[in-house]
Amino acid sequence: MTEESGQRRNDLDVARLQRRLADFAAARDWQKYHTPKNLVAALSVEASELVEIFQWLTPEQSTRVMDDPDTAHRVTDEVADVLAYLLQLCEVLGIDALAALDAKIDRNEERFPKPGPK
Repeated sequence: MTEESGQRRNDLDVARLQRRLADFAAARDWQKYHTPKNLVAALSVEASELVEIFQWLTPEQSTRVMDDPDTAHRVTDEVADVLAYLLQLCEVLGIDALAALDAKIDRNEERFPKPGPK
């Protein structure tokens, strides 16, 4: 990792990434295609491409998927694609992704409390 990429990683946050994605789309005049319907469809396609990598692996093989550099690269790219479309969808719909996740974890903690002592 270069010093520049390390610094860039330290500067990452959701809003900055959403701005970069929006700027990228705007520079190519793609905003007209970034409707919620299209973004959800693209998100689904990218998630399916991620599933495809794991589809025929055994559970044990799936835990070692990052050991193979080529497969690790594919997984990393597909995760990035899924996240990119999810962040773009959140931007278009005005959803704060981190706040939504935080609230969902709160609801899940209430819905599925820790088991008590045995």
